[in-house]
Amino acid sequence: MTDVALPADVSFPADGFALFPDRSVVAMRVNGDLKDLAATVEATDEVEPVAIDTPDGLSILRHSTAHVLAQAVQRIKPQAKLGIGPPITDGFYYDFDVEQPFTPEDVKAIDKEMQRIVREAQRFTRRVVTDDEARAELANEPFKLELIGLKGGSKEAAEGANVEVGGSELTIYDNVNRTGETVWKDLCRGPHVPSTRMIGNGWALTRTAGAYWRGSEKNPQLQRIYGTAWPTKDELRAYQQRLEEAAKRDHRKLGKELDLFSFPEEIGSGLSVWHPRGGIIRGEMEQHARRRHIEGGYTYVYTPHISKEDLFLTSNHLVTYKEGMFPPIHMDEERDADGAITKVGVDYYLKPMNCPMHILIFKERARSYRDLPMRLAENGTVYRNELSGALHGLTRVRGFTQDDSHLFVTPEQLETETARVLEFVISMLRDFGLSDFELELSMRDDEKEKWIGTEEFWDYSTNALRNVALASGLKLTEVPGEAAFYGPKIDLKTKDAIGRTWQLSTVQVDPNLPERFELEYTDSDGQKKRPIMIHRALFGSVERFFAILLEHYAGAFPVWLAPTQVVAIPVADEYADYLQEVVETLKTGGVRAELDHSDDRMQKKIRTHTTQKVPLMLIAGEQDRAGGTVSFRFRDGTQQNAVPIADAVRLIHEVIDAKTLINTAEDFA
Repeated sequence: MTDVALPADVSFPADGFALFPDRSVVAMRVNGDLKDLAATVEATDEVEPVAIDTPDGLSILRHSTAHVLAQAVQRIKPQAKLGIGPPITDGFYYDFDVEQPFTPEDVKAIDKEMQRIVREAQRFTRRVVTDDEARAELANEPFKLELIGLKGGSKEAAEGANVEVGGSELTIYDNVNRTGETVWKDLCRGPHVPSTRMIGNGWALTRTAGAYWRGSEKNPQLQRIYGTAWPTKDELRAYQQRLEEAAKRDHRKLGKELDLFSFPEEIGSGLSVWHPRGGIIRGEMEQHARRRHIEGGYTYVYTPHISKEDLFLTSNHLVTYKEGMFPPIHMDEERDADGAITKVGVDYYLKPMNCPMHILIFKERARSYRDLPMRLAENGTVYRNELSGALHGLTRVRGFTQDDSHLFVTPEQLETETARVLEFVISMLRDFGLSDFELELSMRDDEKEKWIGTEEFWDYSTNALRNVALASGLKLTEVPGEAAFYGPKIDLKTKDAIGRTWQLSTVQVDPNLPERFELEYTDSDGQKKRPIMIHRALFGSVERFFAILLEHYAGAFPVWLAPTQVVAIPVADEYADYLQEVVETLKTGGVRAELDHSDDRMQKKIRTHTTQKVPLMLIAGEQDRAGGTVSFRFRDGTQQNAVPIADAVRLIHEVIDAKTLINTAEDFA
């Protein structure tokens, strides 16, 4: 039984209501499994309460709110057919098959109906049913019928479908009103909050969208309603404020306002072009990363964007990842004058990943243990055939550049090299102003048929990654069952300025591709052995990392990354020549400086460059010219006056070299 203090008068068997009378408890974990409070337990069971403000409790609250949404939709639109309605990060959604997309008026009506259902205090009641019973009860729900045969969490079901058919048995949840009448039901794994009343008023519907059933464009398009749910109204408001702040920082909005990048319709969806200002930032990112990689013992390589299909057959991408690849380009076929084929053509594919080509570089000649570790790096552009509905600015695109590195190591070098990689990654991300990190170790679970490789390999490779993660001192979460089928991995996650978590760098152990490509090195004993491959992406993709930084800084980059680092603004035209000399001195030293010689008044110039988030403005009038000084103005409107020119130039170089974020005069001190 749990270590939590239980009421003195509890006798077993007992349900969760008796064990946990605290109203903040919405469910319980029994012997590791989540259960409704209505479930009964014995004294020998291991039982823990699940509070509404825990991750499990929030998921239960949100899934229960999704059920209320679905019931409200079917009250208003009785012909609506149900898809799935899982909890997601910070909220939930539910998919519906309806004749017409939901209008804003529909959403308002659904919202009001949900409020009524919440006030009705309906109980969520669980029933175990057979497949045949479920089919009979849900005969009018074609999408539910499709899921019934997939119970047990099959990956073929649909994203989010495990909330309905993820258990070992099939269950239906009835919504029962105060008079004991079942007023609605849904196929569901559960658990749920005990009553709709517990949903309270900390929820809101947020938006609508189209979504293909089971994520395939070959299936019908359903209508999706998104929402969010929190334990209290105050927490809902705090979340909505975070959303407002996130909207202000949206990289798509800032990209347009700051003239950084765009997605021309003439080029195609998910394919970006970088404007001069965005190109400067990207160039600084890539050049800094290149310098650091070379210092860290990496060698840069270059590989083509396209390859014959044989390469991706050997790597298995054309088997396991074909839907994510662009269609083939048929080349090299020759025909005679009569149209008969005289030379069979070959299919070429745009590369979805760089690793197979790096493997061929390793394989080009015989390798010795003295060549290892071999660290290859490339800023390689790859192409993924993403669904148009999944595209999202620079964070989900069809063409992007991976800052890919692949390390070929001996088994004995695995832990040391992984430690070097993780230390390098963290150090690099700190250069870009990120500092709040945690690690996630994806491991194998006990379902041995899902994995390849020996027990010995899995043990030592997992332990190597675990030792490295623990030695870093960062928070570590271990996740069984989430490893790639061939090896464990470490994911590094970071929080941005408004508390959002982003997954960035990945360190993946891979013995599989060296095996598929028959890679070898000669060991010190003269024996041929297989290297282990480490996949490592630091940024993930340059585009996505740029978007994360853009939102993290809300466009106000540190001086070293800013497209324009210094703008000189004369109080009047007669001081322009004086400031031009300062600008030329800065430009000679590599600073991106310019003089604003427009006809605008000084105050308008200041507003313009503040809007463009220029970090440093130099202002000069008669007093500055007479004294050989300049005045600094910063993004927040504060100033530092009468700084001698030599000191100003030195300070500017210092904040660039130190990669300092300058928004105020205090930051510059």
